[in-house]
Amino acid sequence: MSAFEAAELEEAQRPKKRAPWGVIALVLLTGLALLRNGSGEFDEGPPQPASAAAADSRTPAGVMTGTAAPLPFAVPDRVRIPAIQVDAPIMPVGLDAAGWVDAPPPEDPNLAGWFSGAVSPGEKGTAVVVGHVDNQQGPAVFYGLGALKKGQLVEIARRDGKTAVFEIYGVEVFAKNSFPGERVYASKGAAEVRVITCGGGFSPQDGYDGNVVVFARLVEVR
Repeated sequence: MSAFEAAELEEAQRPKKRAPWGVIALVLLTGLALLRNGSGEFDEGPPQPASAAAADSRTPAGVMTGTAAPLPFAVPDRVRIPAIQVDAPIMPVGLDAAGWVDAPPPEDPNLAGWFSGAVSPGEKGTAVVVGHVDNQQGPAVFYGLGALKKGQLVEIARRDGKTAVFEIYGVEVFAKNSFPGERVYASKGAAEVRVITCGGGFSPQDGYDGNVVVFARLVEVR
């Protein structure tokens, strides 16, 4: 593929009209129910966020000491979260025929999805990355998400050769039936990312009753 053809492909993948945050909140709240395919039958279950990890509108001491300038659009390729040993490819996910967010195929436990109806990771605004917590075989890509702490990093490699490095400033679990869409998805005026999986309680009938959400802000570009 020539450089010109690659550029054309990249432009074709850019969202032509991005969904407002309210729409994203609604479809992700519904669509992430599809991530409840996990067995939920492990002895301890996935870790849940500590109350001390809750996002704070203020800047905690020693955390978020600076932000990086937002990047232009580029499709993300890979997500790395060193603290929980995540290193996974990213595939774009959109909406299915019913208007729900498509989840990555559950058969592949080490695969994340970027919601292409929002900004790309590193652009100004709130990017959204989703992934399974587990599947019928065991833990999946974001099983350890609830164990993350403020100040740890989320690194997203992009097809433009840049890696957007985000510093975590909050990790929380929210009930699906009272998901705070505005708080989670609304733009904070900077380049941010939300990394989301299932969490909370589990029942065989209904799956997980909540979503673990990691809040992180762009602090470095490599």
